[in-house]
Amino acid sequence: MLTDIEIAQQCRMKKITEIADSLGIPEDALELYGNYKAKVDYGLLRSYEDRPDGKLILVTAINPTPAGEGKTTTSVGLGDGLRKIGKRSVIALREPSLGPVFGVKGGAAGGGYAQVVPMEDINLHFTGDFHAIGAANNLLAAMLDNHIQQGNALDIDPRRITWRRAVDMNDRQLRNIIDGLGARTDGTPRQDGFDITVASEVMAVLCLASDIMDLKQRLARIIVGYTYSNTPVTAGDLKAQGAMAALLKDALKPNLVQTLEGTPAFIHGGPFANIAHGCNSVTATRMALKLSDYTVTEAGFGADLGAEKFLDIKSRMAGLHPDAVVIVATVRALKHHGGAAKTSLGVEDLDALEKGLPNLLQHVRNICEVYHLPCVVALNRFPSDTDAELELVSRKCAELGVRVVLSEVWAKGGEGGRELAEEVVRLCEEDNGFSFAYDLDMSIREKLDAIATRIYHAEGVDLVGNAPKQLKQLEKLGFGGLPICMAKTQYSFSDDPNLLGAPAGFRITVRNLKVSAGAGFIVALTGEIMTMPGLPKVPAAEKIDVDENGVITGLF
Repeated sequence: MLTDIEIAQQCRMKKITEIADSLGIPEDALELYGNYKAKVDYGLLRSYEDRPDGKLILVTAINPTPAGEGKTTTSVGLGDGLRKIGKRSVIALREPSLGPVFGVKGGAAGGGYAQVVPMEDINLHFTGDFHAIGAANNLLAAMLDNHIQQGNALDIDPRRITWRRAVDMNDRQLRNIIDGLGARTDGTPRQDGFDITVASEVMAVLCLASDIMDLKQRLARIIVGYTYSNTPVTAGDLKAQGAMAALLKDALKPNLVQTLEGTPAFIHGGPFANIAHGCNSVTATRMALKLSDYTVTEAGFGADLGAEKFLDIKSRMAGLHPDAVVIVATVRALKHHGGAAKTSLGVEDLDALEKGLPNLLQHVRNICEVYHLPCVVALNRFPSDTDAELELVSRKCAELGVRVVLSEVWAKGGEGGRELAEEVVRLCEEDNGFSFAYDLDMSIREKLDAIATRIYHAEGVDLVGNAPKQLKQLEKLGFGGLPICMAKTQYSFSDDPNLLGAPAGFRITVRNLKVSAGAGFIVALTGEIMTMPGLPKVPAAEKIDVDENGVITGLF
């Protein structure tokens, strides 16, 4: 059986100019990166202002498990499937981070016969967006420390600096460091650390900015620390926003590529789905909506994190919402949620499946009853799935008025997504009464409780440590009206990754509250969320190689 990268390398890609031409993108709006990648000038959106948007389809999933769910694969296959039934579709996805590529997860360009290409480029340096974001992040860090070194006119307290450096690699050694050591001219010694680039607020800012001027305004609002008198210090106070925006001016432009079947795909931005909102850029989504009848996009991790943030943060800020939602699941993953061991997921186990199904059903209810959006369950089919297991999932979802459609896009590409595409088109024609999970005029505490009780089905929220003091300070500084970005484990509805399925009787513990003033949301940290992951005992990097002809192997 061919690996994902072998399948991708067999693809005969169309020139990216041909893909752009199929969308009506003029040549002067393209910046070519070789034959198969291009950036598209976001200024093109201004000429499309009067053009109606197509339908927006959000792909999300159950809480992820080691068994895998295939959310990106489903998104790509659905885009191809829509083309198979004669619909004009475009895909809008996040860019992969180098950290997971070389760590545990591997690549994030889909899989099997439902991939975006050139797969190797997308998973590695691509068009340099993440490098630009890291450079802008670290420029701000350098200017901050230099300001202190040169006399500290802003009276910044070095012990209250909140801005960290960034590198797009899983490197636990850099989580906590001491820098500025050496001679007096080498800097002011202080405790510091690195985040992975996708956790940088600069990433979130880039993905929510509408144009270069909005980008600069958002960058200027980033809070980097506090003075001795407890006043916030911003990137604007350091006069850093102009130079940062100069580094990001090309990164702000969406990247155009294609699927194995030639469906256009915008791959742009990649904010961490834990610490940020976990969606591709607003600019890429808007451009896809103007250029297609159906745009397929996805949210990070399970629906309790990704879809919640897409709907309560991105949709609110961008003034758009999905016409239909796809919730991806597998029988294997549901059995894992029901307590089945990873080694026995290929064996029929209706008891474990019955116990694990509440995870899926709770996500379905949230989408239908909290957000009032129509949805379909895409069940990625494995050869080991039995008819009895498939029937059980279908029956339980039918009791909620939601269809289950078998997806075989991994093995068959767009042809395996025809039925899913047809159901999505049907759902997009339904009226929906979309609503948010909370109102912005609620207090920070009320918004935290709304997410915890309505989405996670917890009994409430407990603020511990510095969180109560931070809450009061944030409201005093005028940030009480911002949406909430919950930083929580992706593996559970709770903040305990070991509580699988649909746990009950738990509370969410918030240990830290901080504002991402540039992005425009408050981050609530729960559990043990890390902004700098580490490599596993056997990292994926050990299997990645390149031969004398420049052909890369080992990416998956």
